[in-house]
Amino acid sequence: MNDYKKIITALTGICVVSIVALGLVGCNPSPPPPVEQNKTVTSGKPVVYQIFTRLYGNTNSTNKPWGTQEENGVGKFNDINEAALKSIKELGVTHVWFTGVPHHAVIRDYTAYGISNDDPDVVKGRAGSPYAVKDYYNVNPDLAVDPAQRLQEFEALIARTHAQGMKVIIDIVPNHVARHYESLSKPQGVENFGARDNVTVEYQRDNNFYYVVGENFRVPEAQGDYQPLGGESHPLSDGQFDEKPAKWTGNGSRLAQPKFDDWYETVKINYGVRPDGTKDFPELPADYAQKDLLAHAQFWQGKDVPDSWIKFRQIAEYWLAKGVDGFRYDMAEMVPVEFWSYLNSAIKQKNPQAFLLAEVYNPAEYRNYIRLGKMDYLYDKVEMYDGLKAVMQGKSSTDVIAQVQEGMSDIEEHMLHFLENHDEQRIVSPEFAGSAEKAKPAMVISTLISRSPTMLYFGQEVGETGALDSGFGDPSRTTIFDYAGVPAHQRFMNGGKFDGGQSTAEEKALREFYRGVLNLSHTDVIAVGDYQELHSHNINAGQGYNNKLFAFTRATHAQKWIVISNFSAQKSGPLRLSLPASYVTAWALDKPVYELSPQLAHHSQFSTLAVNAEGASVELELAPYDSLVLAIKGSK
Repeated sequence: MNDYKKIITALTGICVVSIVALGLVGCNPSPPPPVEQNKTVTSGKPVVYQIFTRLYGNTNSTNKPWGTQEENGVGKFNDINEAALKSIKELGVTHVWFTGVPHHAVIRDYTAYGISNDDPDVVKGRAGSPYAVKDYYNVNPDLAVDPAQRLQEFEALIARTHAQGMKVIIDIVPNHVARHYESLSKPQGVENFGARDNVTVEYQRDNNFYYVVGENFRVPEAQGDYQPLGGESHPLSDGQFDEKPAKWTGNGSRLAQPKFDDWYETVKINYGVRPDGTKDFPELPADYAQKDLLAHAQFWQGKDVPDSWIKFRQIAEYWLAKGVDGFRYDMAEMVPVEFWSYLNSAIKQKNPQAFLLAEVYNPAEYRNYIRLGKMDYLYDKVEMYDGLKAVMQGKSSTDVIAQVQEGMSDIEEHMLHFLENHDEQRIVSPEFAGSAEKAKPAMVISTLISRSPTMLYFGQEVGETGALDSGFGDPSRTTIFDYAGVPAHQRFMNGGKFDGGQSTAEEKALREFYRGVLNLSHTDVIAVGDYQELHSHNINAGQGYNNKLFAFTRATHAQKWIVISNFSAQKSGPLRLSLPASYVTAWALDKPVYELSPQLAHHSQFSTLAVNAEGASVELELAPYDSLVLAIKGSK
């Protein structure tokens, strides 16, 4: 959610400055780890492509602030056709995250389909937040050509995606639901959230919500000149919303009248955590951090768990049965880790290959959510993303990158890397970097430094600026609340051909760069290879290397790669990049010279690695914002 940062800042107290302060200069390089001879992959590490589904297929370029569907258009499931999916697949993508699929609150009259109208006083934007889910057993009617067939149209998209050899991920938002949750499509035996709640008490274990007993909900006081729908008249827009008694708000506010910057469009789900923070359910023994999924599933068998746990397990199993291959869990750290053990172990019994990605921003909790909560992957936002962003903005040296990666060494393969997503600023926006070129070295490092998956947000690969003032959403981010078009992506979309027919030369070149880097994820050396940083050794060596550069190696028994990226607007070099003597031994470099083969398509010049008793070195030059990925030919 766009306004998570206030909560997380208070929660973690962690910033890039504290990481940089630890420093790297002067540390002694460790020898590279011995490479394992039995590691192999067939398809590389995962690459996730995030689509904001409402925007992706929209060809309308009007972009009127607070515009309606008729004025600004809206993308449909059917717009994501075979051509679109092939264009995604060629980027090296393995999983498509279709964001905003579950039916959320939206300001549009769908009463002809039995859907109740939503109140603009508790909906953000005209199109609504995808994280205020109204019906977990159906999909957003905006996304269907025929709203009566909306679920079938999504099922057809799942089938099309699978036909292209990619998996499907959708959101589950466990911490909160829309203020007016009302499932029309729930299966027999499933009840709505809150259907059996005792509303006379603040808390009861099997209530789905928390209540502000004795007080009715009051709409927040608006900030500045904000008016719902930009001031447009609407029958339900009267500053009132009927909720008796008031429920706690999604971000945990216990006020009957939440603040404007609270998640006032949502209500918080009760997982059996009492108002004082104590737990009203069985706790996992600490040694379950070392136990497997089957042991976790067996632990919960026969246990009496809160009703909300059961409801979300029903939701997940419903979508698995529809062919969904995994979930992205919104604000997972606001839900107790025991619930994740319960849910994820159940999911994996049904689909051992399910892809489970969690939005967690508290580094102190990372290992708990991976080991006890059985998450496959967590956002590496507070560490790697924030570190790379600071380097790209010139606020930090590249020292931070090695420090972050070292700190993640025990869980690095579980930390999903990204440079954009729907919550973050677009790279090309002035508020972030102001240039797509500045992202190139960061993308090489983000993709190649570890075994972790990489995520790409649609439009990033063609340099979308996020400059539109669309209504509720702010410029620098592509809106998630409004009906809008995404200009750079629309040029690539070319009226539904998805062939870049209207893209500029710069946009085409940028997309080709991303395609090349992401497809390197399918090599053994990146998917399973060992990492070792060269940065601290070369900072100390003083041979033209500086803290605008970052270098590291990845190695398997069969392959050894050297990667170096230049974050400077200036050419770097000539410089001598050196490898310590420990590499000569560990990699069995027994020849005086090895040829280095470039792995990025825009480089064709071979270079050589000179080897002697003191180590190895290569003479290099890097253009501004350029990277070199060099494979050592003939190494053992």
